[in-house]
Amino acid sequence: MKPGFYTVMAAQFFSSLADNALLIAAIQLLVEMHAPDWIKPMLKLFFTVSYVVLAPFVGAFADSMPKGRVMFVTNTIKIAGCLLMFFTVHPLLAYAVVGFGAAAYSPAKYGILTEMLPPEKLVAANGWIEGTTVTSIILGTVLGGALISPKVSSYLLGIDLPVIDLGVDSAAESAILVILVMYVIAALFNLRIPDTGARYPHQQVNPFKLITEFARCFRVLWRDKLGQISLAVTTLLWGVGATLQFLVLDWAKHTLHMPLSRAAVLQGVVAIGLALGAVLAARWIPLRRSLRVLPFGIAMGLVVPMMTLVTTIEYAYPLLIIIGGMAGFFLVPMNALLQHRGHVLMSAGHSIAVQNFNENISVLLMLALYAGLVKMNLPVNTVVLLFGAFVALSIMAVIRLHARNQREFDSEALIGEGSHSSHG
Repeated sequence: MKPGFYTVMAAQFFSSLADNALLIAAIQLLVEMHAPDWIKPMLKLFFTVSYVVLAPFVGAFADSMPKGRVMFVTNTIKIAGCLLMFFTVHPLLAYAVVGFGAAAYSPAKYGILTEMLPPEKLVAANGWIEGTTVTSIILGTVLGGALISPKVSSYLLGIDLPVIDLGVDSAAESAILVILVMYVIAALFNLRIPDTGARYPHQQVNPFKLITEFARCFRVLWRDKLGQISLAVTTLLWGVGATLQFLVLDWAKHTLHMPLSRAAVLQGVVAIGLALGAVLAARWIPLRRSLRVLPFGIAMGLVVPMMTLVTTIEYAYPLLIIIGGMAGFFLVPMNALLQHRGHVLMSAGHSIAVQNFNENISVLLMLALYAGLVKMNLPVNTVVLLFGAFVALSIMAVIRLHARNQREFDSEALIGEGSHSSHG
């Protein structure tokens, strides 16, 4: 891998670390405000709205200047959102601004991979990026949990700076101050990302033409026999992953009787499994055979309901690692295939914007559904069972669609041809 690739990974690591720690701090802020439980999943929902609303525009923005500069600008927007939490802006609105930055950051983060690397290295690169992202999720959620814990927060609140009064007087606010530093470190790495030299035709600025072009790219990717399978899977898994974040927190609270600061660690445990699965997929699954991992999705859906049988922390850890591992092993090859097809059919920035649009509509729908189930006071174990059944049945439907497509063409041969043509 080129040295610039590792700089991208470092920038992504610290920006994602801050995003995930901030989610825990924002949940703590809602707890301090005595907000009802169903409001908590709405944090992620507000964060995600930007991905859907900005989808037609962020692809063109990502392709309009060097990707490193795009990542710096959008990371600065995240810093602004983080700062808003200090100025009595509601956590939902402040986290929505962070989501605005993240939505524009994503096409640049993934698009730069296709500019830096040949197609045959994309699965490995995705494995590294997903591994780095997942490590940042683990450490970010653990860091968020640690920062709001009574011991650490009392230490942070006890630090008295001469002359400067920051007006920090709660566990959540002291955590947010530390998280700001993480965003600043990410910004410094953004500035060090080399220019790949990739330049695209002059980008359209007319919003109507951008929406028309986005709609065209959307249709192209969904009509492509390979694109539609990988897009369906990644769309489903993003919604599942976002919901699982909150489901694990609620399950830990009601079944394992853990406070938020400790329950946050369990999110990290799922992410450890995700990282292991991502690394194994990067090592064992070449791009040509990426569709062979589809049955792992059904297996994951069948394993999730086993959470209802667990009542102690000793059994919770291995089960959550297995669930995460299946998701990672399943997601990374699908992500690489989708990026590759997008790169073959259109520009990197545009295809990733379409991917983000679909994935985050799934996140919005599944989080809204989950918030509704929480508001209805359904038992956590009932929600877990419904969740597992939904995953297994959805992947079975995707496998049936793929089997139907396979009667018309050989998917592995088509992937091979695409790699060859895009590389040439």
